[in-house]
Amino acid sequence: MALLSCPQNLATVLVRFIRTGVKSRLLRVSLRTLRILSRDKKVLGPLVTDCALLTLAKLAGMTTSEIPDERKEAMKVLCNVVYNSTWAQERFSALRIMCGLIESLSSSVSCSSPSSVQFYELRLLFLITALRPELSTQLQQEGGVSILTAALESCLEVQWKEQYECVLDPSAAPISLEASQRISEILKILFNITYSSHRQEPTEDDAALYRHLVAILRLCLMRKITSLEIHIYSCVFHSHTVNLLSALPLQCLDVLLTVPPEPDSDQCEGVNMDCVHNLLMFMERRLESGDKIKEKLTPILNLLTESCRAHRETRHYIRKHILPPLRDVSHRPEEGSTVKSRLIRLMTHLDTDVKHCAADLIFVLCKENVRRFVKYTGYGNAAGLLATRGLLGGQGARTSSSGTQYSSDSDSDTEEYRQVKDRINPVTGRVEAEQPDPMEGMTEEEKEEEAKRLIMLFNKLSRDNIIQPMGVDAEGKLVPMSGLTGNSLTEEPKSESDNDGDAGEGEDN
Repeated sequence: MALLSCPQNLATVLVRFIRTGVKSRLLRVSLRTLRILSRDKKVLGPLVTDCALLTLAKLAGMTTSEIPDERKEAMKVLCNVVYNSTWAQERFSALRIMCGLIESLSSSVSCSSPSSVQFYELRLLFLITALRPELSTQLQQEGGVSILTAALESCLEVQWKEQYECVLDPSAAPISLEASQRISEILKILFNITYSSHRQEPTEDDAALYRHLVAILRLCLMRKITSLEIHIYSCVFHSHTVNLLSALPLQCLDVLLTVPPEPDSDQCEGVNMDCVHNLLMFMERRLESGDKIKEKLTPILNLLTESCRAHRETRHYIRKHILPPLRDVSHRPEEGSTVKSRLIRLMTHLDTDVKHCAADLIFVLCKENVRRFVKYTGYGNAAGLLATRGLLGGQGARTSSSGTQYSSDSDSDTEEYRQVKDRINPVTGRVEAEQPDPMEGMTEEEKEEEAKRLIMLFNKLSRDNIIQPMGVDAEGKLVPMSGLTGNSLTEEPKSESDNDGDAGEGEDN
């Protein structure tokens, strides 16, 4: 009994016990006990040996053609061990257990009704691809995208209308909780093995495979839901679907727009915008949630930005939704509860990624034109992105850094905007109340003295490294004032005695 009082010793005994080939109830109890013990990293020693890992893999059906009765419990133990042990992750690769797992999952996908073990196969596959990049690459090379797409298609019971168009059946039964859990794991694994494909040019076969997948993802985005499903659907389907769409090659996302519009569809220039509309609604829900902003917002912002760059109709549709024509400019652009104002507030967020993603979307909606960008956001909000891109000098851009070509159509102003255009403060982006002249009533000598005093204060702050005066160079980039030619602001006014000394030296010369 003293031996079994130590959890690690108990784990050692149980591993030896299950290796003897014990069957039925005793095996089930032993595996359940190991599952509980495997949650503690201090007890993992006996469970991460090659012998223990191979035994568990065999019981999970990954190294044998037989289908053991206790697959689920063995799979749960492996999930805990892999999650908690770096060594187990490394041995998982070296012992080629990954091959058995892929084969096991492929077999379960081909079954008409997946077993309850499939979820844990998927969970283990997600963990190992998230924790070991080389295994993620291995899964992709061994047909992982095709296998997982088939699994996703099975879970959603997809029916096809055209090559890249799924049937949207509004009367379809709600997806079960078990199926939604499997779908969640599938989408996460697909993200792990495809996230590096976003900037790559796919082969013809890969492009067809990705478009097939995107068509299924469109079904995930478009599926009608009941109020009881909203939480599960939003978290499982939309969130993971958006993450995966942002990882796939951009040219394969055209499938989202090629579905012929229905009579009640949202359209832009004859193109079906139903899917884009749902993505916009998803972004709005993320903006309203307010928590975990970076994690929740950056994928959808990036996806919308890239889609706007790639598809003219998408950009037009989203711009009408986010940047309607300016009419009321009595408030700062960041004030209010509109989608535009919320995004502009994010342009000065403390998190750099959030700030850049929000600014990039607005900039692309403005066709990467500096004047138009400043018009909608105010120079104060726009300065961060403009400085990063070296555009503080005000140059417009018809061709983006990614090579996007924009048309040269003008941005027509509303009558309300034209009436107050000359009174708008370009920094704040709104019409400011007239302020009294602070130098009113001063003599010219007093104004000059005040200017000298301000220069001396700026120089003192600069010398003490409290501020660093900046300016714009010939290329439109923000640089320290000390590096600009012809700069006189950083030079302190010389006193009369200094001037006398200089004059005397000049006379000696």
